[in-house]
Amino acid sequence: MQVLHESITLTMKSFRLSDEEFFRFCVENEPLKFERDEHGNIIVMANTGGKTGRLNMKIAFQLEKWNMENQLGEAFDSSTAFRLENTAVRSPDAAWVSKERWARLTETEKEQFPPICPDFVIELLSVSDEIANIQNKMREWIANGCRLAWLINPYENKTYIYKHGEKTEIVESFEGTISGDDVLKGFVFDLSVLK
Repeated sequence: MQVLHESITLTMKSFRLSDEEFFRFCVENEPLKFERDEHGNIIVMANTGGKTGRLNMKIAFQLEKWNMENQLGEAFDSSTAFRLENTAVRSPDAAWVSKERWARLTETEKEQFPPICPDFVIELLSVSDEIANIQNKMREWIANGCRLAWLINPYENKTYIYKHGEKTEIVESFEGTISGDDVLKGFVFDLSVLK
């Protein structure tokens, strides 16, 4: 896979935007998509192409369908950014937060970048991503409290499953299903829809 449009990192050595300033910066510069790393550097994310957008929709649909049927929490799409404990602000391609944890946030926190690490995230590798960078991001999710994270690589038909304190599991095919384990009870994700 050749990386076509890489993200750009704006190094912020002399000053750091506060959470409120970074939120305003993002709002004022829509429709661009930004993340912030733990050092305060701003990452300008590349837009996705048609293939990635189509696969993102299939992923989000399966998660939201399960969520609507079970009513155990809140599901989020790729435009949602979360402020992590290490101060990074990250946007997974899909995420889920339990009802109890979401209810603890104030309305203002819910409206801006929620200061919470999702219980579950999915990242979909696109042509604008370097796999090593996304694997580092997966480790960051887990280090900040995510209980289950999937990195889906549609170019090699592989899924990397991350759990706190466990070795990364690799599913080598899009023929079967993967499970939400005890984090998303009863959630079974059909990988074959990504072929």
